[in-house]
Amino acid sequence: MLPYATIEEAEAAVGRGLTLAETLWFRYSASKSDYFLYCHNVLFLFLVFNLVPIPLAFAELTRSLGLDQYKIQPKVRLSLAEMRKCYKDVNRVFFLVVGPLQLVSYPSIKIIGIRTGLPLPSRWEILSQLVVYFLVEDYTNYWIHRFLHSKWGYEKIHSVHHEFTAPVGYTAPYAHWAEVLILGIPSFLGPALAPGHMVTFWLWIALRQIEAIETHSGYDLPWSPTKYIPFYGGAEYHDYHHYVGGQSQSNFASVFTYCDFIYGTDKGYQYHKKVLGKLKGMNGGTGTGLNRGKYDCPSDEVKSD
Repeated sequence: MLPYATIEEAEAAVGRGLTLAETLWFRYSASKSDYFLYCHNVLFLFLVFNLVPIPLAFAELTRSLGLDQYKIQPKVRLSLAEMRKCYKDVNRVFFLVVGPLQLVSYPSIKIIGIRTGLPLPSRWEILSQLVVYFLVEDYTNYWIHRFLHSKWGYEKIHSVHHEFTAPVGYTAPYAHWAEVLILGIPSFLGPALAPGHMVTFWLWIALRQIEAIETHSGYDLPWSPTKYIPFYGGAEYHDYHHYVGGQSQSNFASVFTYCDFIYGTDKGYQYHKKVLGKLKGMNGGTGTGLNRGKYDCPSDEVKSD
């Protein structure tokens, strides 16, 4: 709740006139508690998960929208029943684990110093903090992901997420409830190290979920803006990890590729791309597409890691 009764008091405290964004923020948040504002995360997560994957889920089920040429594993299609089960399971975990966790974790937000007042952060501040959050989350997630591919971690927890060898957007948060809890830690570390405004925190939570959906989309879309982000993995990169499955010791990164490069856990992926590149050349450039996906191999090849 803002400690100002009027816009004039807010402007006096800030020492200048409020921007349009700050005026809107004042009118919306002035009479609302910080806890109420923090709980917006539950709504944002729910809306992002339910709405963002719809276009590609529709394309997956109907083979329409002209996107078949970008399908990474075109021979593998989820049925409506499989997608419905995935959707129901994820929402069950959301309402039983993610939502309640958000509701009770507010004290940690106050401890690290996420603020709700004025002035609002500048675009540069928001951007720089988001970069920090993504880098911290990516590095921490990398090591947790490697642990989850140990024999114990995979058998007891992570195998649930790998039930889908050709993921689609709705499978991004499909995981064992324990994995959902564990992977919440990397998402929190960035804001804990560089606390900012609640608006930045909202944006971070939404963007991280959108990124996960894009990475699990199953489509390597050429117009995706992520194509222009240095060291960004994307759908093709992570799809290989699901394609190989439980035996995979490659492509652990959640967002970027630098950890896999530094620690040598992208060798299977690079080898595979090299082999498929040679096959594509031998077949006159027809190694990918509707009849053959980017990871489809002849029967005498193996999913080398």
